[in-house]
Parts: sequence; structure tokens; C-alpha cells
Amino acid sequence: MTTTIDPQNTGAPRLSEADGASLEKVRDLLFGVHMRDNDRKFARLEERLAKETSDLRDDVKKRLAAIENLIRQEVESLSERLKTEQDERSTAAKDLGRELNESARTFERRASQLDDQIARGLRDVRQQLHDQQQGMSDELRTLADDFVARLSRESQELRGDKADRSALAALFTEMAMRLNDEFRLPGSEDGPRA
Repeated sequence: MTTTIDPQNTGAPRLSEADGASLEKVRDLLFGVHMRDNDRKFARLEERLAKETSDLRDDVKKRLAAIENLIRQEVESLSERLKTEQDERSTAAKDLGRELNESARTFERRASQLDDQIARGLRDVRQQLHDQQQGMSDELRTLADDFVARLSRESQELRGDKADRSALAALFTEMAMRLNDEFRLPGSEDGPRA
């Protein structure tokens, strides 16, 4: 075995190629069985690892495909349900809009009818008030005319029943004369009589 100094490795011995081959033989003799056994184990382990990796890859692909199918089905189902719900809401909104329009038209008709009824009622009340006022005016006129006629009649009666002014004057004169003892009855010559 010849040793040379490696110029890159300061002071470390360097083996020649022939020495390396013989070292390899020694190693093969000492550890060869174990190495070959380990190589076989490693090869089997690599094969098993490659197979399990391949199986795992296939299993993951299958599961991913199943998950994709499931997600696709769920998305389609949700999309269909969403579309159905959207259609139902759209229909419900249209129905509600129609109902609101119909309610508005009904309200307008009823409001118009109420306006007409109120206007007719007011006209009727005004007419009744006018008729009552006219009736009361006519009644008052009649009462006033009756009162004036009765007053006139009673005035005429009073004029007919009242004593004449000259008769009243004679009566008052007679009373004054009697009070003064100056009154004498015609046909009596005796003096004044009280």
C-alpha cells in the first residue's frame, strides 16, 4: 500500500486507485453479506414504497374524483334549488305586485264611490236644509201674516169696543164736577148732589 499526500488536503494520506480497489475487496469480504442483504432489503423497501406510493396516489385520485363528483352534484343541486327558489320568489313577487295593483284599483274605486256618496249626501243635506229653511220662512211668513191679521182684527175690535173720546171726555168732566161738587143732575134744582 503506497501513500501519497493530497495537495488539497493538507497532511492527509491519499490512496491510489489500486489501493482503493483492494480496500473495496476487503470491505466486500467483511461486510459483503450484510451489504447485499441490506441492498435487497432496500430494494424490496423501495419496491414496496413505490407500490404503496402508487396505490396511495391511485387512492387519492379516486377519492379526489369522488369528492369532485360529490361537489359537482352538490353545486348542481344547489344551483337547481337556487334557480327554483328564484323562480318561486319571482312568481311570488309578480303575484304580490298584481295583488297590490288590484288593491290600489279597488281602493281608488271605493274612494271614488265614497266621494260620490259624500257629495250626494252633502247635496241632500243642503237640499233638506234649504227645504227646511224655506218651510220655516213660509211658516214664519204665515205666522207673521196671521199675527198681523189678528192684530188688525183685534185692533178693529178694540176700536169698535172702545169708548168714544167725547164720551170719555164727558165722563171725565162729570167726574171732575162731582169731585168739585158742581155736578147737578138734570131735572133737579136742589143743589149739587154727590
